[in-house]
Amino acid sequence: MILQALLVSKDDLSAETLIQVLAEFGVAVDRSNTAEVAVAQLADARFDQVIVDYDDPEAAALVLEASRRPVGRDRNPPITVALLHDPLQTRSILGAGAHFTLTKPIVAEQAQNVFRAATALLMCERQQSARVAIQAAVAIRLPNGNTMEGILLDLGDEGMEILAVKPLPSGAVVHVSFAIPDAVAGIEADASVAWSSANGQTGLRFRDMDAGTKRKVSEWLLSRSRDASLQQPDPVTPCKLTDLSPGGCYAQTESPFPRHSTVDLCLRAAGMEVHTEGLVQVMHPGRGMGIEFPARTEEQRKSVSEFINFLACRPDAIPQLESSPRSLLASGVDLCEMSNADTDADDPLLVLLRKGNALEEEVFLAELHSQRTVATLG
Repeated sequence: MILQALLVSKDDLSAETLIQVLAEFGVAVDRSNTAEVAVAQLADARFDQVIVDYDDPEAAALVLEASRRPVGRDRNPPITVALLHDPLQTRSILGAGAHFTLTKPIVAEQAQNVFRAATALLMCERQQSARVAIQAAVAIRLPNGNTMEGILLDLGDEGMEILAVKPLPSGAVVHVSFAIPDAVAGIEADASVAWSSANGQTGLRFRDMDAGTKRKVSEWLLSRSRDASLQQPDPVTPCKLTDLSPGGCYAQTESPFPRHSTVDLCLRAAGMEVHTEGLVQVMHPGRGMGIEFPARTEEQRKSVSEFINFLACRPDAIPQLESSPRSLLASGVDLCEMSNADTDADDPLLVLLRKGNALEEEVFLAELHSQRTVATLG
């Protein structure tokens, strides 16, 4: 997979270091010296990463804003990296929308840590959003029960693009039926209209597809996708688990993921292994991240509690943590499930994670250290 980055900086020394580091991750760099040119490039082309120098804060803010404007339909926004002289700016720049920061002068090892996490996220996003071009007849059952014919143009894990005989209303939920080559049976699914143009070209997003159908579509996509040869990105540099509660954890790592990204976690100790999902609530560049566990099921919450009890009974057991990315931005469902947990007040670590973004890094870490006990891996 070839990734494309836009680097906006007049600093030749920083640019040289970054171009060399990005090449190690298979990222081609298009460099711009001015914000005006960069904004025009962002309007015309798709970039996977946007790296912007904050030597001129006002110009950098314009580039950052332009990077969030969509180019084409169903396109994910690029991952953004801000280059800063003053590390005290980190929290405010992250709050302004940057996903990562690098402090100047740029050190290759520091940049490698950032782009290791960024590239893993990009590869994950690319694989999840991969589409395969296909032309097949599709039947569309509308909310009023009428059926409309259309042509399937491309298919992905999360949705499809079709050409219908007339435009469909945005947000409407329809039922689609179609066949894919070499499949024994046809595909049926409910989908919501993400967008629709005047000529009937429509983007659909699948809703609650059953496991069997989803597996059938994924297997077919894997066999046909141009990116089928890609492997899942390796886990980021192993994390050191320092704090753990039923509601979340804090992990030391040189390659933390940005706030509001979602991750898959694997907790291991003395033969016991627990898998769970997480939402990054706090990100400290080059140091670590605080991750909240979603209360999806009582079973997930119970498994983490059992892992904590296991560690309390086995003080000799050394816990290990692996994290891998799921998505750059959590879905509305993820965020809703976080906010609806009914045991928040009884979990000091979870309370700290949720307010941690408003705290200076050193203040957060001091409070984290003060609440540690044997049970929280202190």
